[in-house]
Amino acid sequence: MYAGTLSFDLLLGDVRSLKEKRSVVRPIIAELHRKYAVSVAEVGDQDLYRRATIGVAAVSGDAGHLTDLLDRCERWVAARPEVELLSVRRRFHGDHDD
Repeated sequence: MYAGTLSFDLLLGDVRSLKEKRSVVRPIIAELHRKYAVSVAEVGDQDLYRRATIGVAAVSGDAGHLTDLLDRCERWVAARPEVELLSVRRRFHGDHDD
């Protein structure tokens, strides 16, 4: 079994309130979940209206499939015009971990 996570640090575009932030972040979370069948949530910077941290997690029996899935999620978020991807943190856990 392999588990992988991504943590996206995002800078939001022309957002002036937490309500506007939700209108940008929620569709990204919903589409990642729908399109890639991953677990996803806003995991940080909830009190800052121009920043967001989104976490993605997935589990697979095949390391190659999991890597490909995380790569596709990362490319999709990076291509979003309404956000600037500041950084991505990737963690991968496999059978060799204790």
